[in-house]
Amino acid sequence: MRTRYQQWMFDWETRLTSVDNNRVVRPLDWGIEYSQNWPCRNGCAPGQVPADPERYLADYNRRIVANSDEFYSYQKPSDFRLERREVKVFSTREVPDPKLEAKVRGTYSDFLRFTSPVQTPFPENNLANARWFPARGRRAVILLPHWNSDALAYTGLCRVLNWMGIAVLRLSMPYHDIRMPAEINRADYAVSANIGRTLDAVRQGVVDIRCCLDWLQEQGYSRLGIVGTSLGSCYAFLACAHDARLAVAAFNHASTYVADVVWHGQSTRHIRAGLEQKINVERLRQLWAAISPMSYFPQFARFTRKSLIIYAKYDLTFLPQFSRDVVAEFQRFQQDHKVVVLPCGHYSTGETPYKYMDGWQLVSFLRTAFEA
Repeated sequence: MRTRYQQWMFDWETRLTSVDNNRVVRPLDWGIEYSQNWPCRNGCAPGQVPADPERYLADYNRRIVANSDEFYSYQKPSDFRLERREVKVFSTREVPDPKLEAKVRGTYSDFLRFTSPVQTPFPENNLANARWFPARGRRAVILLPHWNSDALAYTGLCRVLNWMGIAVLRLSMPYHDIRMPAEINRADYAVSANIGRTLDAVRQGVVDIRCCLDWLQEQGYSRLGIVGTSLGSCYAFLACAHDARLAVAAFNHASTYVADVVWHGQSTRHIRAGLEQKINVERLRQLWAAISPMSYFPQFARFTRKSLIIYAKYDLTFLPQFSRDVVAEFQRFQQDHKVVVLPCGHYSTGETPYKYMDGWQLVSFLRTAFEA
């Protein structure tokens, strides 16, 4: 039976995930056109439409997992630059918070910009963006927010890390904030019922992370880490599995397969609604295997690093069982890791007092992991 606290937490999580009414249900789209420039091709020429799109994508996913270093490879950008720009919120809420908009009006910050090696049909999305929080020393992390975060999320954490002598690049994930195409109001193109576009967005996110590592090394930072929350945690894991430079990693909410999160998560019900008339979760898992952490533990275990896994006991978005399965894989592959279980849910992690518990765990881990 549910305890009173558990029921209260579930009710709170449900209210928090119901705040936004601008989620759009879109029908299943194979998105084959997004695969035209992917590596790991085998027999299907760019522009050729396969007779069976589902089989084509399932086979492609198997090739990617077997040759993932090629899939997540890239050419280093040649146009790294810092831009001084006014800070904006880029809210994805149906009704933006005017107080938040007023709070940042007239403030400026430096942003790293470069052309993403992964190109999409959207010019806004093709220009990578990362807010720069510099610090002296050799330690630096790349921070990846959660899905549909505004551009101000986690800036407080960035400043705390600066106080500890850790520089931070807060990376805008594909289709988020300044990278969001004008035709959408939320970062729906990052994860959606479009199978190919979702695969492509994750590949772009991982490649952009690796480019940020290049830039940090050019600035003299040699001790590098990563912090990712929710969808950002997925991107962070995939980057760690394919880049030995990341020696410290914090996964703030962790799960196994992208398909399982979309299918069972409370905040992705609108995506499932567009999929379930044509496909089931087992088939979807095959189509998104190439962007799921569970596919890459052998690759992840190639490199030595210290990891933190945080999950929430009452999470209705990343179900706790999925997080426990991730922890079991860390144990099976004998990875150096620490596990923290928060007494809250996915969305309530961002609310008082749980956001302070979460932040303290992240900061204390990074401090000790870098010192080691």
